[in-house]
Amino acid sequence: MEKRIGGAIILVREKENIPLLNKIITAHSHIIIGRQGIPLRDKEVSLISLVLEGTTDQISSLTGQVGRIKGIQIKSVLLKNS
Repeated sequence: MEKRIGGAIILVREKENIPLLNKIITAHSHIIIGRQGIPLRDKEVSLISLVLEGTTDQISSLTGQVGRIKGIQIKSVLLKNS
């Protein structure tokens, strides 16, 4: 299957679910090129940006699992790697 390059933005509203989020991210570390966390203390939320390279199935697995966590949202964009 063809690999794609993409990005994902994760919005964390409920900090008690961060351990589960980190577990999922670690399980998908083989498709993560870069990760940056940004706390928005004045809004009481955090953002995590991920740069990804993997198949659509691999990236969908990550985004699907993260998207099911209460208090956490994720959006992604994928580009063809050609």
